[in-house]
Amino acid sequence: MQFHVSESGSGVPVLAVHGWPQHHFVYRDLLGDPPEGLRVIAPDLPGYGWSGPAPHGWAKDDVASDVLALMDALGLDEKVLLVGHDWGGFVGYRMVLREPEWFRGYLVLNMAHPWVPAKVVARQAWRMLAYQPLIAGLGMPLQRRTRFLEWLIGNAASDPTVFDHETVRVYSERFKDPVVARAATDTYRTFLLKEVPASVRKPERRRGTLPIRALFGVDDAAVHYSLAAAESARADDYTVEMVQGCGHFIVDERPELVRERLVALARETG
Repeated sequence: MQFHVSESGSGVPVLAVHGWPQHHFVYRDLLGDPPEGLRVIAPDLPGYGWSGPAPHGWAKDDVASDVLALMDALGLDEKVLLVGHDWGGFVGYRMVLREPEWFRGYLVLNMAHPWVPAKVVARQAWRMLAYQPLIAGLGMPLQRRTRFLEWLIGNAASDPTVFDHETVRVYSERFKDPVVARAATDTYRTFLLKEVPASVRKPERRRGTLPIRALFGVDDAAVHYSLAAAESARADDYTVEMVQGCGHFIVDERPELVRERLVALARETG
């Protein structure tokens, strides 16, 4: 697996992982001005951005293995702060549950935790069905040959001025590359056809043992905030902060808040 990695700053390593339909540029605020004492490392996930094609069908456990291998290849010799948004958040949970000794804390952004009760998932399943089968079934031509992503990104924020034309272009144009479009298609196809049925058969029983801080824009149309509720989290130290007037793309919409919570977690776990 060949990774494209952007990094800046020095000190405690912070691995910042993006979701769909984005890449490392989502962390441009942290990369452009890293907090003092933090080394921000933002990879493009397999097949996304400028990373090489995924050597698998984008099963999230396989992606977690790829990112853990990247951490090893980078020679990170101290515990890492993890930041994950969207699918990066989903993969991040796989990483901290499998290899908690690698991490000192986890800041997860607008993503469900892995312990959501089935009845809560069922109530919100219509949100997934509104768009995920479309990406899983028609993802290649939809992302490469239409303006679907431009429309989606441009209309997803609570504040429509967040995504200017250039920012939308930086995100959306990478999905015209067949490698990237395929990775996104496989992300949803594997989730719907394999991972959802597997989670029904065998719910997550592993317990989170490190500090997990969830930050959630409540206007998210894709992932409902009830999927990140503290009362259903099987974790020793889990909190969730609801952010009013903010949607799914919280890193773009509230970069200053994400920075503040990251710095706070660094201090808390220092």
